[in-house]
Amino acid sequence: MQVTTLGLDIAKSVFQLHGINPEGHPVLRRKVRRDQLLKVLGGLPPCLVGIEACATAHHWARQIAALGHKVRLMPPTYVKAYVKRNKNDAADAEAICEAVRRPTMRFVPVKSADAQSILMLHRARHLMVRQRTAQISAFRAHLAEYGIVAQKGRAHVRDLIDLLDDQTHALPELARKTLRLIAGVIETLSFQIREIELELLAWHRSNATSRRLESIPGIGFITATALAASVADPQAFRSGRQFAAWLGLVPKQHSSGGRERIGGISKMGDRYLRHLLVVGATAVTRLSKRRKTGLSLWADRLLERKPFRLVTVALANKIARIAWAVMTTTQSYRAAPSA
Repeated sequence: MQVTTLGLDIAKSVFQLHGINPEGHPVLRRKVRRDQLLKVLGGLPPCLVGIEACATAHHWARQIAALGHKVRLMPPTYVKAYVKRNKNDAADAEAICEAVRRPTMRFVPVKSADAQSILMLHRARHLMVRQRTAQISAFRAHLAEYGIVAQKGRAHVRDLIDLLDDQTHALPELARKTLRLIAGVIETLSFQIREIELELLAWHRSNATSRRLESIPGIGFITATALAASVADPQAFRSGRQFAAWLGLVPKQHSSGGRERIGGISKMGDRYLRHLLVVGATAVTRLSKRRKTGLSLWADRLLERKPFRLVTVALANKIARIAWAVMTTTQSYRAAPSA
């Protein structure tokens, strides 16, 4: 078969293929099971293979590229516009085959296995932090039922844990046993989070891009490692603004008829990276009174006429653009004079 372009709709067990010839006519429509996919693609001549950038897509992209094919990953939202009517595997594969040929289509760089390992550490840490927060909230709520309340913040939870051994408080013994179990879960999660952070710190020290990103105010080793692992090819973005738009940190437009309508930020993109950048920008804004930098002075001037949260998001946008410049120029951040 003279297949030049192939649309591949991946799933857990059964994959759908849709191939076309140089004239654009369909010559291959077939369902393939997971264990037979590489064998079938290995029997085809080298061609362009399009895949939606979803779960397991980067793994299959690396495996298929090793067979000699040219693999392109696309965001699923961009492929959806090419589905004609009903949604099924065959229609999705046909839409992928059509979308991958478009000259204006935007593609997702294929991540390496090492980069995915670092991102797995980030996902595991984020999950454990949320679980620890939930356990701390439950621990505080249970003690509040007996009139024992501590100050807000994770740093004061240790005071509440120490109260479990204090017999002066009228806590039933069964309640003490239950609270000790929750305290043990909190301590275990804290230990595991620290272990993950040590792994991230070791990778951060061995990666030049991550170390350069840490020189930017508002970016620590957590954000630096996440950016370095997520952005495989910073040259894929034409400008810092496009990189900020990819992160969802630019205003969303709903303009028509020559009338400009600008709303809040689009929030389209990696939610985890956007969260880290906004948290870092918030820290820079709050500490602007102690440390005067070019970014903090810019945020202070904006605070005179804009709300605090709007300023932190705008500063996160600015930090994202600086991060793109640092990654593309392979130079560390050079702060402008604060005066």
